[in-house]
Amino acid sequence: MRACIQQRFHQLPHTRFSFLHPPRIHAYTVANVENPSAPSREDYAYTNVFLWNTMIRKQAENGDITRDPPLLYYIQGLRTGLRPNGQTFMYLLKALVCGKNVNEGEEVHASVVRTGFASSEFVSGALLGFYVANGFIGQARQVFDEMPQPGLVLWTLMIRAYVCLTLPGEALELFRTMRRVGVMPDMVAVATVVSASGLLGDLGVAKTIHCFIEKSGVEVDAFVSSTLINTYGECGSLTDAYRFFQETAMKNIVVWNTMIHQSLEHNNLDLGKQLFDSMQERDVASWNSLIRGFANVGQYEEALALFHDMEISVFRPNTLTLLSTLSAYASHGALKAGAWIHSYVNNNDLNQDGSLDSSLIDMYSKCGDIAKAIQIFEESPRRDLFTWTSIICGLAMHGHGKKNLCYFSEMNESQVSPDEVTMVRVLSACAHAGLIEQGRRYFQSMEKVFGLVPKIEHYGCMVNLLGRMGCLKEAYDLIMGMPMEANEIIWGSFLSACRVYNNVELGEVTAKSLFELDPRDPWGRVMLSNIFAEEAKYDRSMGLRKEIKEKGFKKSPGCSSIEVNGSVHGFLVEDNSHPCYNEINSTLEKIEKLMN
Repeated sequence: MRACIQQRFHQLPHTRFSFLHPPRIHAYTVANVENPSAPSREDYAYTNVFLWNTMIRKQAENGDITRDPPLLYYIQGLRTGLRPNGQTFMYLLKALVCGKNVNEGEEVHASVVRTGFASSEFVSGALLGFYVANGFIGQARQVFDEMPQPGLVLWTLMIRAYVCLTLPGEALELFRTMRRVGVMPDMVAVATVVSASGLLGDLGVAKTIHCFIEKSGVEVDAFVSSTLINTYGECGSLTDAYRFFQETAMKNIVVWNTMIHQSLEHNNLDLGKQLFDSMQERDVASWNSLIRGFANVGQYEEALALFHDMEISVFRPNTLTLLSTLSAYASHGALKAGAWIHSYVNNNDLNQDGSLDSSLIDMYSKCGDIAKAIQIFEESPRRDLFTWTSIICGLAMHGHGKKNLCYFSEMNESQVSPDEVTMVRVLSACAHAGLIEQGRRYFQSMEKVFGLVPKIEHYGCMVNLLGRMGCLKEAYDLIMGMPMEANEIIWGSFLSACRVYNNVELGEVTAKSLFELDPRDPWGRVMLSNIFAEEAKYDRSMGLRKEIKEKGFKKSPGCSSIEVNGSVHGFLVEDNSHPCYNEINSTLEKIEKLMN
């Protein structure tokens, strides 16, 4: 970027030209830059601040900052003797945010300080927004702290910055400071602080903020109301959310939808349906929330019935409706319901651009029909990261390791870069197929080729791969060299490998780490007991079994599920709570007799 600016700067004329009035500069900035008949910016002089600002503003609006860097026009304006004002910096920073140009933004910050605009709340707000948009919260806080008397707008911006970066503790602490210095919040500031308490997940803090709102006399509009309902829900109290909903006078459609959403998030389908039926006015979001709520808990017949009701209403299912239902059906393995949605999409021509292909591939993969998933991928007009990742994940899920890697190679040849999720599935495929050399190569390429820093999931895949192939020493060294602490999954995977290859020494070390992470999980003790038994160390094996029994450690029961007539039924080990338990047992006994 800097080289581009310097090159273009030396190409610009350094003498003043005739006055250019606003209509002409506007006409140029919206002209097609590829049109050779359009006048060049270099043909115009920087004759006053208004034209200068307009040119920079148009750059921000057009977003074409790679071809014509905004800082280029700023530098040329300074060279021709113009002095920037507050608007100059605001437009310039807005343009730089679009291109994530951090270094140029810091140079503009230095110019702001030199020209005396650091005390302007509007300019400081633009600077703060620039740093937050680029993830530099420390620099944003520095801009805020250097303001002698920040006004309410700047206080709110800084608090909201912490909320946007998921730093609720810092946001609430800044709000307390704001109150100590006597700045009174408005509705926007209050809604921001309420959101912070929701992120914190502390019900006591949420109630304290609610109490402050009531005592302070701040007007509670629909936005604040919906934020409070959402916050109570996020803090785990549907009761408080519903109580406030009943008490508040501000009940527009957004507030109703928020209350429905929270009811369904807490699996209170009866309350969600009751609220939905009570609404005098609904929108697409109302329908989407209810359909997704029923689908998420496996009540697919009800979800599809609602889907049909939506069809005959004034609203039609949109992309969000289809995405959420497909995701829910995929999570529960509801193939029949998912296939019906696919048929609906095709019959109504709702997937011309292929935007639903990744969700359809994911649904069919998770529901067991990998052949259909492959067919959708091959016919898809949209080969973006999400589509490639969906088919790669699906193939890995079904154990098609070599085919998975073939698709990954095609993805690279198509100039589509993988993300962390893609790499997890690629490494997982290598582990299941026993492709150790490819796994090592792909793991090393993450940072060197794709610029992806391996996360704990990627290390877990490599430990699994090395353990399956008997490279226990290499796997152990990898665990010990990880930049983060290994979790139960990684140690568990490695312990399983120690069990397969009867490595007592590493098995003991691994089991000890598992005991420290979860002292009451019996699985590690069972595995170590088996390792001892294989090596004829029966005293130590029986000692672990005795410890499990005496301390009452219990393993979480296994669970299986099956889809019948559009509904998914779950079964736990030794569970007799299913309403058809006796009928199921009777049928199983009949089948057993026939088999004998």
